[in-house]
Amino acid sequence: MSPRRNRSRGGEKPADHAGGGRYGLERTEEWRGEEWVVRHLGGGGAAKHYRCPGCDQEIPPGVPHVVAWPREGDVDDRRHWHKACWNARDRRSARLQRSRNAPRY
Repeated sequence: MSPRRNRSRGGEKPADHAGGGRYGLERTEEWRGEEWVVRHLGGGGAAKHYRCPGCDQEIPPGVPHVVAWPREGDVDDRRHWHKACWNARDRRSARLQRSRNAPRY
């Protein structure tokens, strides 16, 4: 008995959905009536601590996440989101209030 093959022997290759979810590639999405540039960062590209505006929790270094900013915005307008928070951004508020003793990043 030969071992099971996990790869196909050729034939069709999976379709690439315009970079959907591929690390390092940018795409444009519409949110709140404006266009946003969205980039997925892998764990190796995340070198600092960030605070997710969707859940107000910290994103530690080495964790894959999403960076999004308005197309017409500046570099200072970039926000780092957990991927799940970015996908649920219409159900979550980006204006959460922190407690008095929470760190402000």
